[in-house]
Amino acid sequence: MSYFWKMKSVVITVLILAMSCQGFSQSGVRLTPPHSAWDEMCPVLSPDGRELYFVMARHPLNTAGKKDPGDIWVTRNQNGVWSAPEPVSALNHGGYNAVLGFGLSGNQVYLAGHYDGKRPGNGQGISVATRQGTGWSAPVPESIPYFSNRSSHTSGHVAAGGSVFLFAAESYGTEGQEDLYVCFRTETGWTEPRNLGKGINTPAQEVTPWLSADQRTLYFASNGRAGYGSFDVYFSQRLDDSWQQWSLPVNMGSRVNSEGREMFYHTFPEQGFALYMSTHNSDGYGEIRQHTPELVADSLIRSVPSRVNAVDTVVRIVPLVREKPLQAEEKLVRISGKVMDARSSQPLIASIHYRSDTLFAVNSGPDGLYALQIPSTSVYGVTVEAPGYIGNYEKLDIHTYEMKTLVMNFRLQPVEVGATVNLKNVLFQQSTSNLLEESSDELNMVVEFLKSNPHVEIELGGHTDNRGLHQHNLKLSRERVEKVKEYLVSHGISAGRISGKGYGGTRPIAENDAEDTRRLNRRVEFVILRK
Repeated sequence: MSYFWKMKSVVITVLILAMSCQGFSQSGVRLTPPHSAWDEMCPVLSPDGRELYFVMARHPLNTAGKKDPGDIWVTRNQNGVWSAPEPVSALNHGGYNAVLGFGLSGNQVYLAGHYDGKRPGNGQGISVATRQGTGWSAPVPESIPYFSNRSSHTSGHVAAGGSVFLFAAESYGTEGQEDLYVCFRTETGWTEPRNLGKGINTPAQEVTPWLSADQRTLYFASNGRAGYGSFDVYFSQRLDDSWQQWSLPVNMGSRVNSEGREMFYHTFPEQGFALYMSTHNSDGYGEIRQHTPELVADSLIRSVPSRVNAVDTVVRIVPLVREKPLQAEEKLVRISGKVMDARSSQPLIASIHYRSDTLFAVNSGPDGLYALQIPSTSVYGVTVEAPGYIGNYEKLDIHTYEMKTLVMNFRLQPVEVGATVNLKNVLFQQSTSNLLEESSDELNMVVEFLKSNPHVEIELGGHTDNRGLHQHNLKLSRERVEKVKEYLVSHGISAGRISGKGYGGTRPIAENDAEDTRRLNRRVEFVILRK
């Protein structure tokens, strides 16, 4: 064992021992040393309280080394002394691994994703392993009908001894980027997932769900509500057995939430505390912390429905008043950058607009430089325009108090024959030619460009990645081109100025080996044919 890990294990041991001492009540205690080089998250205690499992990301001892998105590690209480953390090799592969819960006896552990031999799991569904002596069996995938997660994020909770599975996913009927879903184990297997509804889910992200022991209280993290930082922890009461009706989610308050990211809030009422992940004061890395809240004002207690079970009260009722309220200047981000000619890199005088509910406008100077301050709590559409150049459109999603400065440089293409513009924010429903609503901002910019340059004629090009049948890809790319052309014509552009062609997967601009690069190949662009 390296010197660092000897020292780190001492710190973890001391803090976990303190965590287990009777009467310990300090909030926000770190279970790991500050400024660690790796993310630590998803803490789960075994039912007997003797093992603490957590996820360590990009550690050199992980299965895939520093590239590994997360392995399961464990520390064990042996006669009152916690052992040095170590990876659980039987439960890890080269992908993301996490413990989601235990069976009632503690002899079954539920894991994120499907395990397939030694290959990385695919992030779909769950697997289960059985305790064998001091170790675990090879994980076995469990079948959940119609389970689908298009997001790279994986989180969930297998609760009630293995009979309820709550998880975050971008899937069928998703309200936003990730929604929360639930499915149940029956005598014939798992039911298909059910969306928890708009009372919980927002157009942004809801992740890391955790269900209380009485199955009535849901804890989760969201960046879709006004809070202290990018992700805050909330709780909500289930109001009936439909799992669709919930009380208004309540922010857990400043004893838990901060300007950083707070996620993976997991309650352990028998031990009298909760564990969660925070990036506050940790250089953006996840640290596992403990929360043992005190009872607060009667007004808050009365706001919790009367069915609250006393077993979870210790981790449910928390103060909502921030000791140090955020000042107005703390909710701003300063954005600066330079606008340049894409061919010559010469500076340009341009108008730059950041638009959310409010418009923030600035012009770059003769040196191409610009700067402005905007609220750090929104999603912005950014347009950059200059006479004689093709405008640029970007999406900026900051929605966090963590970021104080941001540099955004822009390179504009001259209006000339042969110039090619990739419409990065023109998006389609998966495997269809149906335009998504958020495509309209960039398409409207193309409309204004063509109206401002009435002699310009363009060719639209549709492209896919190389997966699937070539003929299907060609057909889909043609249909998407036609859909974009229909939009432009419906907004006043002559059809005679627009031609189009579908190329399928024959003109990639990136490798097709990984999803991160494949998605760059799925695009619509236009080329100027005449000016």
